[in-house]
Amino acid sequence: MRFKRSGGILLHPISLPGRFGCGDLGACSYHFVDWLVTARQKLWQMLPIGPIGEGNSPYLSLSAFAGNPLLIDLETLVGKGWLRGEDIETSVIPLSNRIDYNLVVKSKMPLLKKAAENFLEQNTKEDKNAFEEFCEKERYWLHDYALFQVLNGKLQVADWTLWDSRLKNRDEKALKEVERNNEKEIIFHKFTQWCFSFQWKNIKEYANNRGIKLVGDIPIFVSHHSVDVWARQNEYLLDETGKPKFVAGVPPDYFSSTGQRWGNPIYNWKEMKKTGYEWWKKRFKKALELFDIIRIDHFRGFESYWEIPAEEESAINGKWVKGPGFSFFKSIQNEIGNLPVIAEDLGIITSEVNALRERLGFPGMKVLQFAFSGDPSNPYLPHNYDRNCVVYTGTHDNDTTCGWYEKLSEKEKKFLMAYCNIGTDKINWVLIKLAFQSVADLVLIPFQDVLGLGSEARMNFPGTKAGNWEWRFFWEQVGPIPAQKLGEITAIYSR
Repeated sequence: MRFKRSGGILLHPISLPGRFGCGDLGACSYHFVDWLVTARQKLWQMLPIGPIGEGNSPYLSLSAFAGNPLLIDLETLVGKGWLRGEDIETSVIPLSNRIDYNLVVKSKMPLLKKAAENFLEQNTKEDKNAFEEFCEKERYWLHDYALFQVLNGKLQVADWTLWDSRLKNRDEKALKEVERNNEKEIIFHKFTQWCFSFQWKNIKEYANNRGIKLVGDIPIFVSHHSVDVWARQNEYLLDETGKPKFVAGVPPDYFSSTGQRWGNPIYNWKEMKKTGYEWWKKRFKKALELFDIIRIDHFRGFESYWEIPAEEESAINGKWVKGPGFSFFKSIQNEIGNLPVIAEDLGIITSEVNALRERLGFPGMKVLQFAFSGDPSNPYLPHNYDRNCVVYTGTHDNDTTCGWYEKLSEKEKKFLMAYCNIGTDKINWVLIKLAFQSVADLVLIPFQDVLGLGSEARMNFPGTKAGNWEWRFFWEQVGPIPAQKLGEITAIYSR
């Protein structure tokens, strides 16, 4: 489907300047929506919002359906009467431009448990009914998620295949025993998901009522250590112990001589097809409750994916395997209708991948940081765009534009200067203007680029596990000029 010409910002909510160590769904989110309105933006794109996994990565979530409890706003829980003001004031964490996840977990999770206990003791009939209705509505995934989190916390082993065999293999009697012995903790995990749900619904409604659409992110693959794999083991290519036979990644290319071995398990597409892709349909439906538009990460994997034998230490000895293709999306659309999807089509893209994307009508992505090689036919240069695309200055996997520019070769800088006719503007505004004036239907700019920040504000270094996903900003860094300038550019180029 085509999108109305508009612009927006890429910013993960965790990066907002919340009072409790990271961004959340409270005042800082509402403030950011107000900022978007002031800057005349129409879109707020985020990274995946599930419970974070290894390396604090939102792309290695423990669940494809659940929300990240760290995003729950504590002040809203005070308003509900489940926490006291003095409870949360002792947990305020001084503002920093890096998130200390261990500190946030240590500070926030006990407060969420206290709120759950108070809810169970003193809930109103209205809240009790709302919680029960939520649990019933989300039963497809919620109970398994709560069980997984209980076991995850008690066993302290970040690989479910190392759990007791009865638990690993989901023996019914063993799971019933876990339920009986951990009833309050299971309710706690369901409670946090309910809190996340109603807080998310409120911020989405606030944004939509002000003309802001939320853009979400669905990674094609899921983490092996997730409730999705543990609860539906037959839908993944696993061996008799539950470990992956094959893992996902991408082959060697210009950027890496050994490719990237991501480690996610590969879907058993034949088994999924037997269910009519039930899990995927539920996943898309859930995503469309949370977001107005969905970005599919690694879209090309639906046409063909790089399958690496699990015993291989690098991605070199993998092979391309055909994905479910058009019939998969047709099955989803037959049940849900047209999908408001952005297809992440970066990397090794073949004519078959382009044909699938074009047949589905999904816009692809253009990244300006990839444009200035000196080749006028480079598909990332704006004069080569068609309208049905989404242009970014960079993504969460790139350096900031200011950081990127510092590392360009003289040849690339010369071509960039000639192409953009650079004047007195800083390079971040040069690329922002270039994106906004292009024919692309949608423009999405990382907030770091609006603020003109350097490499210290980079969100992720692909292929590394430490120090990522930690960047956040202060409102004092922003000031009035970025919103004013972005608003003027938006008006000039009719977005």
